[in-house]
Amino acid sequence: MRPASVVKRTASRGVMSKRSASRSSDQEVMQHLSRSQIFKDYERAFSEAMGLPLNIRGHDSWSPAHHGKEDRDSFASILARFNKARAACLRAQTDASREPDSTTRTVTWFAGLSESAVPVYVGDHILGFLETGEVMLKNPTKKHFATITRQLRAWGYQADWKQLERAYFQSCVLSPDRYRAMLRLLSIFAQHLSILSNQLVVRREKDESANMARARQFIEKHQAEPLSLGRVAHVANISRHYFCKMFKKATGMNFIDYLSRVRVEKSKTLLLNPNSRISEAAFASGFQSMTNFNRAFRRIVGRSPTQFRKLLPKLRRSGRNGQKHRLNLS
Repeated sequence: MRPASVVKRTASRGVMSKRSASRSSDQEVMQHLSRSQIFKDYERAFSEAMGLPLNIRGHDSWSPAHHGKEDRDSFASILARFNKARAACLRAQTDASREPDSTTRTVTWFAGLSESAVPVYVGDHILGFLETGEVMLKNPTKKHFATITRQLRAWGYQADWKQLERAYFQSCVLSPDRYRAMLRLLSIFAQHLSILSNQLVVRREKDESANMARARQFIEKHQAEPLSLGRVAHVANISRHYFCKMFKKATGMNFIDYLSRVRVEKSKTLLLNPNSRISEAAFASGFQSMTNFNRAFRRIVGRSPTQFRKLLPKLRRSGRNGQKHRLNLS
């Protein structure tokens, strides 16, 4: 038996592998959404109607302080040139999306600008967020601007204070009621994106299932031939890199391990024939050398081919008692 610590480490690696695969899948869906025409059209209409930036980001990624939109004269963009001010804005974005089961959240940072995050779900977990902000919910005042400049000076920053003041008083201002109405519209759009996300996941899983089934069938049919990862990926009609990820997800093992198992299971069947030599079984199964065959057989079966063959009478008797010798690809 393996020590408990080894079992725990193995289980932990399995959980981490699944989480990593899940994150990778979410990133691919989010990338598709951000490039989709529906998001581009909505983002353009939203910005033109509200005068506010709109960004979409993954759950574990971060956008710049001005949401990736270039407007060097805006109040937020000028502040973003200062490290501590930019950090304050990013903290506000973080706070707006911190709760794991959050609905829409809005926070206001020291400069008086509000930031909001609207969650986009795929299945029952958060895929990412629609973000908007750089908006004031109160009218700008000279008193508040003086407070901001005092803070910036305390941080040691020098700036064109006149330019900053002009940008401050030109900031977008919305009443709290209008801002809440705008966030409700974003929530509706987030629901549409969630529906699209789920459709993408289902469609991709169907495609992956068909591709992986085609790959497995090809391996089993051509196992006796020299098989490369590139050849099988070509049959599955996907790139080598993507094939590696999807094959590991579908089978729980990498391509080389799976191919070795298929070949070893074939050799076990051939070894049931007492007239077949061990070397004949090895080469007929697709192994190119006896060294590789013996090493793979012992690793997968737990004993050498010779030891396995000596146990065949016991295996046959067990078969008559109702315990059939089964192939094992798991």
